[in-house]
Amino acid sequence: MKILESKSIVKNFGKVRALDGVNLEIKKGEVYGFIGPNGAGKTTTIRILLGILKADEGSASIFGMDVWSDAVEIHKKVAYVPGEVNLWPNLTGGEVIDLFTSLRGKINVEKRDDLIRRFNLDPTKKCRTYSKGNRQKVALIAAFASDAELFILDEPTSGLDPLMEQEFHKCIDEAKKAGKSILLSSHILSEVEKLCDKVSIIKDGKIIESGVLKEMKHLTVTNIYAETKSKVTGVNKLKGVHIFEAKDDGYSLQVDNEVLPDIIKKISDFDVIKIESYPPTLEELFMKHYENVEVD
Repeated sequence: MKILESKSIVKNFGKVRALDGVNLEIKKGEVYGFIGPNGAGKTTTIRILLGILKADEGSASIFGMDVWSDAVEIHKKVAYVPGEVNLWPNLTGGEVIDLFTSLRGKINVEKRDDLIRRFNLDPTKKCRTYSKGNRQKVALIAAFASDAELFILDEPTSGLDPLMEQEFHKCIDEAKKAGKSILLSSHILSEVEKLCDKVSIIKDGKIIESGVLKEMKHLTVTNIYAETKSKVTGVNKLKGVHIFEAKDDGYSLQVDNEVLPDIIKKISDFDVIKIESYPPTLEELFMKHYENVEVD
């Protein structure tokens, strides 16, 4: 069952084409990642889906209703969390949460209180005293405490510490198990890889790739930095090694995740002094794989 669908959305700002034929499709119970570098068109797409902006061409629907003409009805079952949350300064966090959740029907007090505890938020403080992370928590609690059917999340973990990011991940899993649908826009590839069933990659207003992230082999890679007692040879010729460079006192590699154990075992033959692994940033991947991509 399709919850959200956009077909060939085009949006121009003057002479600048911000979106050029964007297609998305999210099914019930699906967590859909929407990734791309800053300025690629993620937020513009989301604003059209929310009925804040009107597309110049194409169409978009949520729950089978038009996102522009039926926006009020759609919003009764949609929870939205932006990356920059602005709150009423003289209201408390708890009052804002109750206001947002009441817009979608009856407040689930037990669920609200559980989320406040999990996100370690003091709901009695005025919003003007909150840090960016705490303002983000208010928006996330209000969203997940509601009975929304679709969650549209635009860089939702911006400002959260690692422990709170883990709680956010748990909320996504719980929503998915409850049959909810989620559109997650993020520039954090590891977050998208962990949470999402499918992903669309946008660049310069165009969708350049869509599908299951794990099947996009060039995106499921790991960076390795290793220092060894003896010179490393032959590793650059092994299957799954995309980058191999002598760097500082060691070697820098980019390796497919599926062959990672084999590569580490091979490097250990050269008497490892130090080895580190970390995921590439989305910016690195775009520079290496999408810098000269042409889209039909």
